[in-house]
Amino acid sequence: MAMSPESIDDIAIAVFARAPIAGEAKTRLMPLLGAEGAASLQRALVRRALGTATAARLGEVTLWCAPDATHPFFAACGKEYGIKLRDQPAGDLGERMLGAFEVRRGPLILIGSDCPMLTATLLRQCARALREGKDAVFLPAEDGGYALVGAPRPLAPIFAGISWGTREVMAQTRARLRASALSWSEPAIVWDVDRPEDVARLIAGGLLSEWQVTPARL
Repeated sequence: MAMSPESIDDIAIAVFARAPIAGEAKTRLMPLLGAEGAASLQRALVRRALGTATAARLGEVTLWCAPDATHPFFAACGKEYGIKLRDQPAGDLGERMLGAFEVRRGPLILIGSDCPMLTATLLRQCARALREGKDAVFLPAEDGGYALVGAPRPLAPIFAGISWGTREVMAQTRARLRASALSWSEPAIVWDVDRPEDVARLIAGGLLSEWQVTPARL
């Protein structure tokens, strides 16, 4: 059943993020940036994701923290953006994402912090797909995964048995959607920052100028 036009403003946004711990954050970028540089990039990416999420002016924004919400950076983000913090649930990525949908028990858009090309307009476009009656909405990533998933309710089948971290994620998810007779929308294809070549693309696009020119605040 389609959501009412007014209910677009009740679609919450969950942002999943790892703590920017040197040596543990963005490890695939450490050969290029070093441990501290990779952690600094992680801080900038998380802040950009939160800025985008709050600028969309949909529903409540929450930051889901890994390994938990005790890192001082997360506390600073909570204060800076006026948002609530939650610990990510245990389990693989699918189990953790499903856990966020189960806590919400209502329309939710979930994003990571690795896709700086996300905009508030694109988030609202995804929310609109849910308002118009889609069972789910995704923003597939060029690497075969996805940077956003939204649904009006928890959809356990799309999160189970997926080869997380591989190029098969979106293809396997589409197969689960078809098998469950669910409708979905893919408003755009995006890219995220995981590899050294992604950093070059990030800099060329000027998407994180603060990270390029200022030291980390925490």
